[in-house]
Amino acid sequence: MSGYEQYSALQIEGPDELGIITIYLIGPGLHAIGHDAHRELVEIWQDIGKDERVRVVIIRGEGERAYSAGGSFDVVEDMIADFDVRARVYREARELVRNLIECPVPVIAAINGPAAGAGLVTAALADITIAGRNAKIIDGHVRLGVAAGDHAAVAWPLLTSMAKAKYYLLTNEVLRGEEAERIGMVSRVVDDELVQQTAREVAEKLAAGSKPALSATKHSLNHWYRQSFPIFEASLGYEFFGFGGPDVREGVASHREKRNPKFS
Repeated sequence: MSGYEQYSALQIEGPDELGIITIYLIGPGLHAIGHDAHRELVEIWQDIGKDERVRVVIIRGEGERAYSAGGSFDVVEDMIADFDVRARVYREARELVRNLIECPVPVIAAINGPAAGAGLVTAALADITIAGRNAKIIDGHVRLGVAAGDHAAVAWPLLTSMAKAKYYLLTNEVLRGEEAERIGMVSRVVDDELVQQTAREVAEKLAAGSKPALSATKHSLNHWYRQSFPIFEASLGYEFFGFGGPDVREGVASHREKRNPKFS
């Protein structure tokens, strides 16, 4: 018994003999995040933080095709239609960021293929990110017709620069793996077929280190995020305000119909 049997929308492997636990993002298409997966992504970090066996976390997409395409359109349409759903997902989105920041052990994100939207939160806020050369990082919010909330306003300028953050968040241009490393969005870029192997090697190195020292260093560095939390909360509020407006309906329709949106 691993102690994580309650998770069904995520696939949990470990912790193994080295104290490494792996979270696999699973789901339809390119691992889209549905209601259950979103809720479980909020809760898993607290459970890991209480598990003395865990020394390092690897989070990745199942298989090699994708990390995560982001929140499913079914979830978005439910939020558009129902205020109570929108309020619940808002609370979850807030706690997901907070719980990731407060998770006491190092988190390594291993990015193959697309990493977008709600799935990208976990990759951007991971402590170390290993990306394939052909990884595709895209926030996606403004293309959908809502503000770039989730993690974007607080994390992207800190990881890259204000100029790069504004460029990619406003244009929604795809950020490829090699460029992501060049501007500081990810820690390392490797050949696509080496992403998971490299993530494992880094995890083993960290697992052999001093757990209190690593935890204290991570906690101290994450004060940069904590002091910027008002920025995060403002952006998240604007995002979920947008889910009640007209542009997001056009954004979803254009995605489903595979065309450019026509915002009024």
